[in-house]
Amino acid sequence: MLAVAHVLGSMMALFGVTYLLPIVCSLLLKDGIVADFIIAAGINVIVGVGIAAATRRYKRELKPRDGFVLVTLSWVLMSGSAALPFLISIPGLSFTDAYFEAMSGFTTTGSTILTGLDSLPPSLNLWRASLHWYGGIGIIVFAVAVLPLLGVGGMQLYKAETPGPVKDEKLTPRITETAKALWLTYTGFTVACIVALRVAGMDWLDAICHAFSVMGLGGFSTHDASIAYFNSPAIEMVLIVFMVAASMNFARHFIAFRKMSLDPYRSDTEAKSLLALLAFSVVAVTLLLVIHRTYPSVPEALRHAAFNVVSMASTTGFVSQDFEKWPAFAPVWMLFLCCITCSTGSTGGGVKMFRTLLLARQASREMLLLVHPSAVAPVRIGGQVIPDRIAYSVLAFIFLYFFTIVTLTFAMLLSGVDLDTAFSAIVSSINNTGPGLAAVGPSHNYASLSDFQTWVCTAAMLLGRLEIFSVLVLFTGVFWRR
Repeated sequence: MLAVAHVLGSMMALFGVTYLLPIVCSLLLKDGIVADFIIAAGINVIVGVGIAAATRRYKRELKPRDGFVLVTLSWVLMSGSAALPFLISIPGLSFTDAYFEAMSGFTTTGSTILTGLDSLPPSLNLWRASLHWYGGIGIIVFAVAVLPLLGVGGMQLYKAETPGPVKDEKLTPRITETAKALWLTYTGFTVACIVALRVAGMDWLDAICHAFSVMGLGGFSTHDASIAYFNSPAIEMVLIVFMVAASMNFARHFIAFRKMSLDPYRSDTEAKSLLALLAFSVVAVTLLLVIHRTYPSVPEALRHAAFNVVSMASTTGFVSQDFEKWPAFAPVWMLFLCCITCSTGSTGGGVKMFRTLLLARQASREMLLLVHPSAVAPVRIGGQVIPDRIAYSVLAFIFLYFFTIVTLTFAMLLSGVDLDTAFSAIVSSINNTGPGLAAVGPSHNYASLSDFQTWVCTAAMLLGRLEIFSVLVLFTGVFWRR
């Protein structure tokens, strides 16, 4: 644990450097809170350096077991550190709400308890969006470095193709090489998104903030009305393109760029399934809106259906319309999509498309074996046979996923909230999506929740972002035995 504490201290000290971005923004725009960021940065650096110095003699190379502790504690502690600017700059904001906002940022959930975003200091809006960006690259590295050790993700399929393949015995420097390649890909997409949004009509600050949010598949906006504020088909189209891109495996993006070929996408079963599901859902919701005459024309129905379906399915959570006023099928279907759509190795949340495909093919296999008990029918995804161990791990993950949703939903119900709000808030939080239904729907935020309800949603965000297993394993006796 002391070796992990040393790394955490170093991370906190390094995290202080990230405050340079909002400090520069505050100085340029003269929004009056530059001192608040300097104080927060100073606290991070002083505390981080103190912890790192006190535990320096325990420094050693980390093993997989240390990785689980480090990942969970880093998200918990970094969220506390990131909450400091909110506490210092926003009068009357409680620690509970500040921590929720920071956790929502780091986990790329995008749920917010803040109102008056249009009048919030620009540097504070930039800070919120930058948390999405840092959390997005963090979860990509997490998927490469930690999920293969759990055996519950899809990154096993990409180990042979990513640079610096992950070794199971320890966290080696080769993971650093992998992370660097993915970081460059992620940064390239972000720069392209900023430029595209600026060309589409956003000013530079809005373009930067929304690009940070969309590449992390978070939903923080600089305006209370979210994307509806701009009322721009061009901006919505740009965001759709980059939401879809961020929903795909970044290892595939890197391989495609390295080979200068689209072949990696054509061979990616997850990507093809993701695109097919999105296309079907957009068409289905558009037809529903046309049949119910929700909008005066088919192109308008298609525009709003495409943006909001992709936003929810990709777990981004931007909204351009109050889709809760649409026919009931649409918002519930969109809430379902956020559970299954995103690819492994993307910045999105949810079960992930790999596990969805695995469960579907496992179910088909079991039905085949009912008819032909002696048949040899291995489960294949992307032409590769999936080992039974991974299939069993995924089944265990799905059980814990639904058990967690049920448990936390009951906790919300016991606190007095209605069923629609309780269930949708937990599903949205555990899938790191943002908007739910009823009191946490697209025209509201999470400010109406009590402190207890806010902490329940905060726990759901953390569990969902870290794939449940990597958090719950810390509470098992076998983990702590030598």
